[in-house]
Amino acid sequence: MSRWSTLDIPDQRGRTAVVTGANSGIGYVTARELARRGARVVLACRSGRRGGAAVERLVGEVPDADVRLGRLDLAHLASVREFAAAYVHEHDRLDLLINNAGVMALPRGRTADGFETQFGINHLGHFALTGLLMPALLATPGARVVSVSSMLHMLADIDIGDLHTERPYRRWIAYGRSKTANLLFVHELARRVAATGSGLVVAAAHPGYAATNLMSAGPRMEGRRAAELFMATGSRFFALSPEAGALPTLYAATAPGVRPDSFTGPSPLSRRGSPVRAPRTRRTLDDRAGHRLWEESERLTGVTYDTLKA
Repeated sequence: MSRWSTLDIPDQRGRTAVVTGANSGIGYVTARELARRGARVVLACRSGRRGGAAVERLVGEVPDADVRLGRLDLAHLASVREFAAAYVHEHDRLDLLINNAGVMALPRGRTADGFETQFGINHLGHFALTGLLMPALLATPGARVVSVSSMLHMLADIDIGDLHTERPYRRWIAYGRSKTANLLFVHELARRVAATGSGLVVAAAHPGYAATNLMSAGPRMEGRRAAELFMATGSRFFALSPEAGALPTLYAATAPGVRPDSFTGPSPLSRRGSPVRAPRTRRTLDDRAGHRLWEESERLTGVTYDTLKA
C-alpha cells in the first residue's frame, strides 16, 4: 500500500464516477486520473464558469477523456435535488461517488437552507446527495462511496445539541466538527449498507496538508490579506501537491480490497502522498453518535435512505 501510485489504478472503462468540487485541487486531480483510466466522469461543480474551464483543461490533458459538467451547489438543497434528478435521468448506473467538495474555516455564515455553512456544505449537502443517488449506487455491482474528511477532524467532536456551532461560533471548531461528521456518516452508512447485504463499499480518505485554495478562502472572504499570504506561503513550501493529496482518495475509490469504513491518508513519511491507514478518533466509530447524527441529518435535509430500510 505504501508504494501505491496512479499507475496502480485499475482499468476504469465502463465505470461512471461523480466527483464533487472537481474544478480544482484534489477534486480535479481525482477526476482527471479516473478519466485517464477510462471512467466516464461527471465534474459536479458549483460554478459553471470554473467547472467549464476545468472540463476544457482536463480534456487538454487527457484528450480521449469522457467527461462532462454537472451544476451542483451543496449549499442549496434544491440544487442537490436537481443534480441528483438530472443524473438519474441521464445515467443507469453509478460506480463511484466521490464526496470531495468542501470549505474550511470560513467566517460565520448560513447556507440557503439556514445551516451553518461548513456543516451544511461539508456534511449535510453530501448526506443529501448520497441519499438521493443511493438507488443508482445499490443497483451497480462493485460501487463505492468515498467521503473526503480531514486529519483536523481531531479538533472537535460533533455536538448534537449544537450542530450549527452557535455557542459560540469558532471557525476551526466548526470545521473540525464537519469533518468528524464526514467520518461518522461513513461509519453509519457502512453499517446500514452491511445490514442489507449489499456489496457497496463506503470508505473515507483525507489529503493531509495539501496545497489547495481551502485554507486561504476564509481570510480572503474577510479581507485579511496577511493571513491569506501566510496560508499561501505555508502551502507553497510545506504542503503536498494536489497530485499527492489526491492519492488517498483515488486509492479508496479504486484499489482492490478496500474495506468498508476504512480511513486512508497520505503517509507522514512520504512527500508523494503514499496511501496508508489513517488514525481517527474513537468518536468517529461510535454507533450511537452515528445513529443520532443520521437522524438529525434526515430531519434537516428531508432526505431519507428508503432503499436501505427493511
